[in-house]
Amino acid sequence: MSANAENDNDNKKKDNADSIVAEIQKKITDAFDIFDHESNKTVDVREVGTIIRSLNCCPSEAELHDMLAEIEEEEPTGYIRFEKFLPMMTKVLLERRYKPYPEDQILKAFQVLDMESKGYLTLEELSKCMTEDGEPFTQEELEEMISAAVDPDKKVVLYKDYPPMLAVEDT
Repeated sequence: MSANAENDNDNKKKDNADSIVAEIQKKITDAFDIFDHESNKTVDVREVGTIIRSLNCCPSEAELHDMLAEIEEEEPTGYIRFEKFLPMMTKVLLERRYKPYPEDQILKAFQVLDMESKGYLTLEELSKCMTEDGEPFTQEELEEMISAAVDPDKKVVLYKDYPPMLAVEDT
């Protein structure tokens, strides 16, 4: 291969990598901007987990706290600045960290909780496992999950319908 052909090939690879980074940074910017209510390139620190999860990353609470510690100001203000959030999230997304579990694993988890094999979980069963087992959800997280997952008419989680919303996206 000639030197010119090698340079062209290297330039194409660099352009492709730059394009991928630009696409990822646009997704991050769009997600951040939704929560930047004052349009001042800051968001409430309590919103960061929601932003990160909207980008299809599912860190544990401990991992989320580590991420926040990395981007928080020396003197915590209760806000996270975009200029610190963008590079951290770009790296996380490029490294494909904190990916959600595949659909079949999510379904198996619901089936384990459904000890009677009814095909659904009651509101009480869901609340109990979310607050008493493993890493407990906060009351706010519990209410958010219930509002998204519970069938409003039947007051149960029809879990066979639910995992596709949580599964890894093919992008």
